[in-house]
Amino acid sequence: MTQRKPRLAMVLGDPAGIGPELVGRLLADPGTAAAADLLLIADKGELERGMELAGVRTPYRQADSIEQADLSQGKPVLVDFRGATQGAFARAVSSAQGGRYCLDTLAMALQAHRKGLVDAILFAPLNKHSLHMAGMKTNDELHWFVEQIGFTGPVCEFNVLDGLWTSRVTSHIAHKDVAAQITHDGVTQGIELIHKELLRSGVARPRIAVCGLNPHNGDNGSFGREEIDIIGPAVEAARARGLPVEGPFAADTVFLKVQGPQRQYDAIVTMYHDQGQIAMKLMGFWRGITVQGGLPLPILTPAHGTAFDIAGQGKANPGAILAAFQLACRMAGALREPTAESALA
Repeated sequence: MTQRKPRLAMVLGDPAGIGPELVGRLLADPGTAAAADLLLIADKGELERGMELAGVRTPYRQADSIEQADLSQGKPVLVDFRGATQGAFARAVSSAQGGRYCLDTLAMALQAHRKGLVDAILFAPLNKHSLHMAGMKTNDELHWFVEQIGFTGPVCEFNVLDGLWTSRVTSHIAHKDVAAQITHDGVTQGIELIHKELLRSGVARPRIAVCGLNPHNGDNGSFGREEIDIIGPAVEAARARGLPVEGPFAADTVFLKVQGPQRQYDAIVTMYHDQGQIAMKLMGFWRGITVQGGLPLPILTPAHGTAFDIAGQGKANPGAILAAFQLACRMAGALREPTAESALA
């Protein structure tokens, strides 16, 4: 029996940015339709505009609702939807209207997953200021997803570049608050989460490194004791439970261990947002992916933002959304394979 393709719900992201153009380019890629069945939840005019900006044209079918969308016919299916927004969208600026459109289309994508209509969600770049202008109360979209689905387990935003994963113990908080938020449980949880997601993405034997917090890894306590008192013991506790992890390593050298064909690790657990983000974006800004980690369904997006500075100019680079699409397909497929599920048990 032929196994069906992964089914992905896709939204266009903030209409003020490059999201619609990126989706237009993704749909035009010859490998897209072959790899997955796509449910597009978007304003039809924005989808058409995205294709026009991309200079491509991809046929699609329309459905009146997500329940009526037949994804088995080999073409993307569009549910023409813009939520509570009305009128023309603002361009190249943050707006409450753009944020509301993003939240409403994402909410419908989550509904499609709850109904068993899709396996994963892929969204084009959002703008956090727009989301907050629209009334989002959480710090970021990851915790908005948590709130929307009523999830109670641990979560973490992961970034992925060319098969290298990073996670972080703290994320969207002020730097002055970072050290106080580095805890034994936070570090071990970060290790456990990324190990689980690596398995779900198809990495059979993950190898994980952990960063220290302080310059020179604390230099034996000269510049802080977090490595000695918290991070090191957490790594040892995780190793004692059989997790394949090493560290802590100095943050200014650990990324040298994961470049080139002799990569020593598949993932790095960092202590704060930019500790990993700067390195990853320097290594491949237009290929990076963000995974909303720990959730019961794969939700992915490009790691870059809405790029208001080039929005509407037809020159957005689709590398990251293509990479996110490919990883979403692998993760969605793995969820349906008994061997993958048993590995996560």
